Amino acid sequence: MKINHIALYVNDLEKMKSFYEKYFDAKSNKMYHNQTTGLKTYFLEFNDGCRIEIMTKPNLNVITKELNNSGYIHVAFSVGSKEKVDELTNELEIDGCKIISKPRKTGDGYYESCVLDPEGNQIEIVG
Repeated sequence: MKINHIALYVNDLEKMKSFYEKYFDAKSNKMYHNQTTGLKTYFLEFNDGCRIEIMTKPNLNVITKELNNSGYIHVAFSVGSKEKVDELTNELEIDGCKIISKPRKTGDGYYESCVLDPEGNQIEIVG
């Protein structure tokens, strides 16, 4: 068994699509739009075949995102090396993304950083 995709409701569909395309090399399908419900979606596929579906629709409930909430907390992207973790984290910081933790070796042996995407979703960048 494998996970087919993870879905994420977003407020600004185009901004989030651009973010994942620019920084994580996502490839997007054509937008799906359900005229009846107003739902709009993109599937973003990454180099290894993993996919995230980003979705929006009218009247989404806006929730505050706290890093210590229960439930799903982050998505981790492996970029292949310590140097790429450093480079991507630096690029994201220069471009104004919030850095939760700078690149470092964690207690469980990962070399990673943590950032927030434009809508406050936590992303781990792993070597």
